[in-house]
Amino acid sequence: VQLQASGGGLVQAGGSLGLSCAASGRTFSSYHMGWSRQAPGKEREFVAAINWSGGSTWYADSVKGRFTISRDNAKNAVYLQMNSLKPEDTAVYYCAAATYDRSTHELLRGDMDYWGQGTQVTVSS
Repeated sequence: VQLQASGGGLVQAGGSLGLSCAASGRTFSSYHMGWSRQAPGKEREFVAAINWSGGSTWYADSVKGRFTISRDNAKNAVYLQMNSLKPEDTAVYYCAAATYDRSTHELLRGDMDYWGQGTQVTVSS
């Protein structure tokens, strides 16, 4: 599966931004999907994940209550709505896909099978 993320940009603290990820392939609905991010000088970290059906979602503690992950299997797309953004949310955000047999533990570690290119999100203070 190929992934193309979009929607990044510059936003003031407290603002909102929505990211989208378009996936190719006819088996999108069989993949768990997720978002991770990497800030300058830091390792990539898990942000959010959603299971293949959209029935289960998981979030990093740092974004819980502010970010929402969703998917539309008919459109082969996954989304990340980010509200109440903080300067520490500044990072390159990556969309990723995991095969159906990945465990929840692996998803929460960001152990994914396919990665898209990143999209920059910058939050100014």
